[in-house]
Amino acid sequence: MAERMAYFGLSVNMVAFMFYIMHRPFTSSSNAVNNFLGISQASSVLGGFLADAYLGRYWTIAIFTTIYLAGLTGITLCATMNVFMPDQGQCDQLSLLLGNCEPAKPWQMLYLNTVLYVTGFGAAGIRPCVSSFGADQFDERGENYKSHLDRFFNFFYLSVTIGAIVAFTLVVYIQMKHGWGSAFGSLAIAMGMSNLLFFVGTPLYRHRLPGGSPLTRVAQVLVAAFQKRKASFSSSELVGLYEVPGKRSAIKGSGKIAHTDDFRCLDKAALQLKEDGVDPSPWRLCTVTQVEEVKILIKLVPIPACTIMLNLILTEYLTLSVQQAYTLNTHLGHLKLPVTSMPVFPCLSIFLILSLYYSVFVPLFRRITGHPRGASQLQRVGIGLAFSILSVAWAAIFERYRRKYAIEHGYEFSFLTPMPNLSAYWLLIQYCLIGIAEVFCIVGLLEFLYEEAPDAMKSIGSAYAALAGGIGCFAASILNSIVKSVTGNPDKRQQSWLSQNINTGRFEYFYWLLTVLGAINFCAFLYSARRYKYRAEQKFGIQEVVTIKQNTPARG
Repeated sequence: MAERMAYFGLSVNMVAFMFYIMHRPFTSSSNAVNNFLGISQASSVLGGFLADAYLGRYWTIAIFTTIYLAGLTGITLCATMNVFMPDQGQCDQLSLLLGNCEPAKPWQMLYLNTVLYVTGFGAAGIRPCVSSFGADQFDERGENYKSHLDRFFNFFYLSVTIGAIVAFTLVVYIQMKHGWGSAFGSLAIAMGMSNLLFFVGTPLYRHRLPGGSPLTRVAQVLVAAFQKRKASFSSSELVGLYEVPGKRSAIKGSGKIAHTDDFRCLDKAALQLKEDGVDPSPWRLCTVTQVEEVKILIKLVPIPACTIMLNLILTEYLTLSVQQAYTLNTHLGHLKLPVTSMPVFPCLSIFLILSLYYSVFVPLFRRITGHPRGASQLQRVGIGLAFSILSVAWAAIFERYRRKYAIEHGYEFSFLTPMPNLSAYWLLIQYCLIGIAEVFCIVGLLEFLYEEAPDAMKSIGSAYAALAGGIGCFAASILNSIVKSVTGNPDKRQQSWLSQNINTGRFEYFYWLLTVLGAINFCAFLYSARRYKYRAEQKFGIQEVVTIKQNTPARG
């Protein structure tokens, strides 16, 4: 909750802070924030690797939350000490629009970007480990393990959503009433309190031992398979597929995994030949379980890869929809909602859906699909992707109307002036649709990756989701740059689709582009989901495992 509060608090406020205080253009500010979002999620692969290989999830969380807190403290100092900010004395709104305000010095931007990216790096140990560490607290041999796990991931994402709601409301309110330093300081205080609470709970936790470097095991399988690439499954020199005797796997913290026929080329890493001897090198002969780990990691890749598009759309909404809201009337009766609080609405829709999920959605979907939990994990991911396409399609339709209205009523060059007769609450439709998309897709993906990932690679599995989010953020920056360079021509004074002046740009074309890309991505997901086979219903605990006898004869 505290990490997402900081994540979203920075994502909506940092663009405005860089524009109004550091005097940076909207485009460079949004790209810097997109990079922060990308680092926050893509670095999760490192955190997942360290947790599974060496530190365990507990110590990984402990170390990286401390780094996160240090970054937030540095951002707070930047917003409170004048030495880190350019002169604000002669900078009014007109000067901002014309770009005549004194810009931040290079060293000031270097400091801000450094502490911002340190904060993003701190998420490396939080994103992949917190959900997995929470799920580790349940006994996989328990009678209601799957239902408890299902409810845990929903409760986990509910906590994440509450953190986002607080960021979009309370933190924005603090910023408006008490300034930027207090707003960023409140994020640091929340993270500090969460760290304290996490450490207080230390005696209660159930730990899963790190199983050694997963990357080393993957490399050993690839090297061994390459060395034996010419070996035949029917060779007279073949002893069998190698596995250690007994119930336990050779991998610490993991049960044995039954052999499958997928990726037969990798099985050659487990081919035990007479020439291998009694004590073969792990770089020449691997166990069946080790080979199956690699197969599982490969088979999982297409599913989170298909969620990159959803994360790209979510990233675009954090900046583009705020630019839309600046031109609209945000009054709700006598209450004026700050523009930076507009993204709270998808969070509220997520909160509502998660609250009603088991009482409304599960019974409804159970009647349609016949699935005991309403919908399978992949079905939920697919539902989410479909709703994301509807969201950007509506955004394109409304943006065409908004731009036409602005030009017809003389607001073409007043892109920071709200139009009193056009309500910002038309944005609620796209916000609610993307909220539905997020809750179905992300929660389903997290549960899918945790259950399907190998025992000793649960954090790596969870990191897949965060990596997809990070790639989505970076892809958003790349897509923005491509669209600006292709559609804009400064020599001919031709504005790009993503012009800083939203009324002279063509945001609706950009939204239609996202719609087309989303539809193509959805087709790719349907293909991948139909081909995917869930892992067999087995108990993969340390004590209760499926035993593969040593020297199992290979099938030709």
